[in-house]
Amino acid sequence: MNLHTYIESFDITLTNAVVALLAAALSFVLMQGAVSITRKRLGALSDERAHRPLAEVLRKTLARTSGLAIAVTAALVGLSVLDLPEPWNGRVAHLWFFTLGIQIALYLHRAVTVGIHQYVRLNGRSGAAPTFTVAHTLMRWLLQTIVWVIFGLTLLANLGINVTTFVASLGIGGIAIALAVQTVLGDLLASLSIAADKPFEVGDFVSVGGNAGTIEHVGLKTTRIRALGGEQIVIANAEMLRQTVFNFKRMNTRRILFSLRVNPTTPVELAEQVPERLRAIVEKNEIARFDRAHLKTVDPNWLEYEVVYIMQDANYNRYMDVQQAINFDAMRLFEELGISTGPRPQPLLVRELQDQPRPATDSDAEADDGAGALRHFAH
Repeated sequence: MNLHTYIESFDITLTNAVVALLAAALSFVLMQGAVSITRKRLGALSDERAHRPLAEVLRKTLARTSGLAIAVTAALVGLSVLDLPEPWNGRVAHLWFFTLGIQIALYLHRAVTVGIHQYVRLNGRSGAAPTFTVAHTLMRWLLQTIVWVIFGLTLLANLGINVTTFVASLGIGGIAIALAVQTVLGDLLASLSIAADKPFEVGDFVSVGGNAGTIEHVGLKTTRIRALGGEQIVIANAEMLRQTVFNFKRMNTRRILFSLRVNPTTPVELAEQVPERLRAIVEKNEIARFDRAHLKTVDPNWLEYEVVYIMQDANYNRYMDVQQAINFDAMRLFEELGISTGPRPQPLLVRELQDQPRPATDSDAEADDGAGALRHFAH
């Protein structure tokens, strides 16, 4: 069979061929124009809207549109106009699935990359460059792999290949591997949870399980903390999530409560002046917001004042500077008012013993023996 005879077997007239070519050309122009207009509209958005996560994902995902995929889709539109005999009709249907499927997979592949980038940027520190950890890279790779595996299995099923047994074997193999590496897999999933939920980041000062320090590295299996003493603490990721983590880096304010004790013999007139004077001392500091000051305890041994203020800056060194200044001013205040901070004098009862014979002891007996020996030697 020569080529002319083979083409005639499709029973395609010249009119049908022209209509198919026009349909393909029109489809190509419409699809290419729609993609171009959509990209231009997204690019013309204001800077504020362009940085919204959804707009950014759409804009960068559409940039992955394949010109070859548009051309093949337009050709398939033209072929669909024709009444093709079997098996070509079925082959065109499979080609439709392959072309659209691979373009959708490309879109999803790009959307995963852009989406994770946007998530890291939005959940990171303001003004700082996005920091990608190993967990973020692993999460991106895992999601992209899932996209392509699903596309491959769906394509095989569309071609008539039975993939049920293959999927079942993958499930059984996955269970066996999960049981064999249960601990490692637990830490791996914990690292993904840390990357997604972000309870802490590199550079945060945290306290967990009685250990305090700065987060140095969050890996796939462990998190490394640099302690205040300089040593490095290595904790498994799963263990980190099982314990309560105190993240001091994310403190915006710091509530301070401290007490001052004075002598209980302080006159009431002077004791009444102390709370207001302490308030004035606290309010002298711009970054300290006064909350309250009260005489909390009246005890036979002391009078106790309780003072509470809010530090507008969570920095620990600045808090200590302010607390030190308040303590010095409080000492000057008590000195000015003549209030003693010493405890109540404790009476000491001394009982004078009456003159009476002292009971003899072993040392006295030894002394008498020594004196007798001296007298004997003198004689």
